[in-house]
Amino acid sequence: MKGLIKHREFRTIIFLILLFLFVGLINSDYISPDNIQNSLKNSLLYIILAAGLSFVLLTGEIDISIGGILGLSAAVSGMVLRDGGSMVLAVIIAAAIGAAIGLVNGLGVTVLKISSFIMTLGMLEIVRVIHVIYTDGQWIENLPASFKKISQLSFLGINILAIAVILLIISAHIFLSQSKKGRYFAAIGDNEDGAILIGIPVKKMKISAFVISGISASLAGLIFASQIGFISTTAGLGIEMTVIAAAVLGGVSLSGGVGSVIGAAIGAIIMSSIHSALVFLKVPAFWNSAISGALLIIIVVTDVLMARRADMKARKDRLNARVLDL
Repeated sequence: MKGLIKHREFRTIIFLILLFLFVGLINSDYISPDNIQNSLKNSLLYIILAAGLSFVLLTGEIDISIGGILGLSAAVSGMVLRDGGSMVLAVIIAAAIGAAIGLVNGLGVTVLKISSFIMTLGMLEIVRVIHVIYTDGQWIENLPASFKKISQLSFLGINILAIAVILLIISAHIFLSQSKKGRYFAAIGDNEDGAILIGIPVKKMKISAFVISGISASLAGLIFASQIGFISTTAGLGIEMTVIAAAVLGGVSLSGGVGSVIGAAIGAIIMSSIHSALVFLKVPAFWNSAISGALLIIIVVTDVLMARRADMKARKDRLNARVLDL
């Protein structure tokens, strides 16, 4: 049990269970099977975004442009589908947009040495403007019924999109934890200079992280379009705050080197569940942003304190070892 408690993912799951129990005591409808299923379904968008962002966070960088990528990818692919294009073509175009923007972000951070916060914040604003220009400020509507039905399809009672997202998360977790290249991401965030010394291609891996984050955001854009049925010019606006909070809540450290996509996925479910909990508790929706920001501050402060405590313990152990040697 002590070993489980040390894992951030386990603590996050406990937090999720307590959240449902607490809200369920106030409004029993919140813990009904239908609402739990809806909460999981609504969290798919955040799960994909948080998982992709985790690759960047593990390297010690950050990507704030994900909301803009989501909106632009959804708009472009939505217009392709509306004008008679195939589903495959829409997915390829969306992924290409995300990969291209991620590549630019990665090159800006690694080659031009621009702070990832500044680079991706600037890219967010640029992408937002491109979105408005491309759509002429109009909403993308009249999407094919077959596309909108995808979010409603199920297999053995489980949503098809949920199955696909779960498989992607499991694959990403195996890659990051079991493969040699996958472990490079955390190694870079833990000690970038050390990673360079042992031959890890730091620039290449950081660029890859931003590309993965971009593609994840574009795929999230497709999920968004399928679930909502239309794409507004403000699609994805402000979602980056919730996604960052979700990843950090799930145990992914903002300083890099620590975390997993599974933890980020659980954190995404929690953030989505909090939003739905506010509805059942009859709390005004504008509190969503305040809660996301407050959680982010609390989690980061806790993370810093825990890291400081671990560092002090390590120093104390080293000092004791030296005393014993004397």
